[in-house]
Amino acid sequence: MRAARYYDRGDIRIEDVDEPTVGPGQVGIDIAWCGICGTDLHEYAEGPIFIPPAGHPQPISKESAPVTIGHEMSGVVYAVGEGVDDVKIGDHVVVEPYILHDDVDTGPDSRDYHLSPDMNFIGLGGYGGGLAEKIAVKRRWVHKVDPSVPLDQAALIEPLSVGYHAVERSGASAGDTALITGAGPIGLLTAAICKARGLTTVISEPSPLRRQKATESGVGDHVLDPTTTDVVAEVRALTDGRGADVGFECTSVQPALDTLLDGLRPTGKLVVVSIWGHPASVDMQKVVLKEIDVRGTIAYVNSHPATIALIEQGKVDLAPFITGRIGLDGLVDEGYDTLINRNETAVKILVSPSGAGL
Repeated sequence: MRAARYYDRGDIRIEDVDEPTVGPGQVGIDIAWCGICGTDLHEYAEGPIFIPPAGHPQPISKESAPVTIGHEMSGVVYAVGEGVDDVKIGDHVVVEPYILHDDVDTGPDSRDYHLSPDMNFIGLGGYGGGLAEKIAVKRRWVHKVDPSVPLDQAALIEPLSVGYHAVERSGASAGDTALITGAGPIGLLTAAICKARGLTTVISEPSPLRRQKATESGVGDHVLDPTTTDVVAEVRALTDGRGADVGFECTSVQPALDTLLDGLRPTGKLVVVSIWGHPASVDMQKVVLKEIDVRGTIAYVNSHPATIALIEQGKVDLAPFITGRIGLDGLVDEGYDTLINRNETAVKILVSPSGAGL
């Protein structure tokens, strides 16, 4: 089968690899769609980060570059391994793409398995990936999705779960005002979760296309261009001078972080969602004098079931955020190049590894 393989920074190759063996306790999935994630772009342009460099195996998977990539995947079950009796061939599924030690508690009440030692992700740290025609995954990480949800939209459940966990980390509740910097995929999907939970959203984004997506999709109640608007002044005007209750940093850009510190009300919560590939500076005096809580967030933890339920209940519409569909051969030229060098022209680009979805 064909797969996208990461060798090193700037070096991704489309190669023929063996189809996976579906072992006991595993589920075999025909990949329908796989999204290109911001983490993938960081790996391509600045990595390896999560991807283990050649000769330095990941402690759990024991793999190192080259590895098959892609972790935002949806597909259809084609095989189930021995011991799997609650998933059947033909089921529509998505993957919660974790690589964890076997002794980590991942039960329904666990709130920290995503922070366990040596944690990594399928499609980054080994165990195959969604930018391949097929994958075999442990049953624990496979989540069924109602067939009424189109498989291309289902590929966005993984990044939507990132937004869900970020909103959970914020402690925000209905009636609060959220300031979101960045209307890329994670910013928009975080805003979608905020709207589904009854928050008022203010989105700051310089790209006209992404501002348009924020408005047309309905996830942005107030969508601002920071190059022409004083975002902090506008947020204060919208909140009777108080400032936003919660802020989500979704850009890894210093001015956006500064805007959030200024735009939050005293005792507000600042949640850093984006992956920063470089150091940032924080005005600690503002943190102290406003008693701002700064909270990091990584991925998700038992977030997929609730996230899927929001979609199946019609509380989140993922269709507006898909702006491109390509085949595996266009991954670098049509996918990565667009999202790295012309990201103002796209939001979420999906890849069909087999080409069947095109």
